[in-house]
Amino acid sequence: MDLWIIFLTGLTVGGLTCLAVQGGLLASVIAAKEAEEIKKGVNRRNLIFPTFAFMSAKLAVYTVLGFILGAFGGALNISPNVQIIMQFIAGLYMILIALNLFNVHPIFRYVVLQPPKFLTRIVRNQSKSKDLFAPAFLGVMTIFIPCGTTLAMEALAISSANAFLGAAIMFTFILGTMPLFFGVGYITTILGDNFRGKFVKIAGLAVLYLGITSANGALVAGGSLVILPSISIDLNGNRNQTQNIQPDIPITQNPEINIQSNGYFPNVIRVKKGEVVNLTLKSTNVYSCALAFRIPSLNIVKNLQANDTQLVSFVPNQVGRIQFNCSMGMYRGIIEVI
Repeated sequence: MDLWIIFLTGLTVGGLTCLAVQGGLLASVIAAKEAEEIKKGVNRRNLIFPTFAFMSAKLAVYTVLGFILGAFGGALNISPNVQIIMQFIAGLYMILIALNLFNVHPIFRYVVLQPPKFLTRIVRNQSKSKDLFAPAFLGVMTIFIPCGTTLAMEALAISSANAFLGAAIMFTFILGTMPLFFGVGYITTILGDNFRGKFVKIAGLAVLYLGITSANGALVAGGSLVILPSISIDLNGNRNQTQNIQPDIPITQNPEINIQSNGYFPNVIRVKKGEVVNLTLKSTNVYSCALAFRIPSLNIVKNLQANDTQLVSFVPNQVGRIQFNCSMGMYRGIIEVI
């Protein structure tokens, strides 16, 4: 097993696919700290330390996870429901942080994570402990919201059947994602230096957007009927691509979906009610959330490798539309049952 390939995966597509939610958490904690210092009228400190705390905690916890997965296999996998809940909580947390940055109401200041009082008494430098606690805590919590590429690496750690190799896989992968996350922290710091007042508002908008998309992705992944695209359709009176299904789509009980890094192709298939459907999933050099295939209403979960073929069999018992999507709700499609 070539760890250099794993490192390059983290350095490129791995970092990009994880950045949407996890990068939003990092940006939110830095922006919250910046807003706090502006209110206090103090000179800003080096914000690279929160970024370092976030990534160090993340690196440590994923290395431990790789060790456990390599030793015990898939028995300790995080369930899809837990992942969806944690992604929704992460999105909600980012929304609340954004509301705090906009000074919507004083109550939102309580969402900014602070270390317990007993820890601040133990640590001599209280200000530094506060700076590092929140990002380190969020870095640990990212274990519950893995992106599609991370899930692929976790599957690789499981298949290694070796605790130390599993730890090495996850350590190398997360190490590869670090430059991109440090870039987010550094850019955030530079923007804060030059546009300190405007920075909080800009960061607030960015964090709000990431929070909404993260929470909406969790709703999509959970099979919820109340999601942002549906709301926009109701307001505008338009239909999206999956709603306006073309009548010339053939009916087949043996459909095939090609999984690509930017989604599922085709993203609409048509099957008959009451007959067995054998759905073939194929991936070729894919490193994205699309690898984590889900059919929420049927409780079907398939985590594919970058190059993989898997078969999904089920019997649709009702006429209608069945949604399928990736684990983060970023990519989706429709199975029309007639």
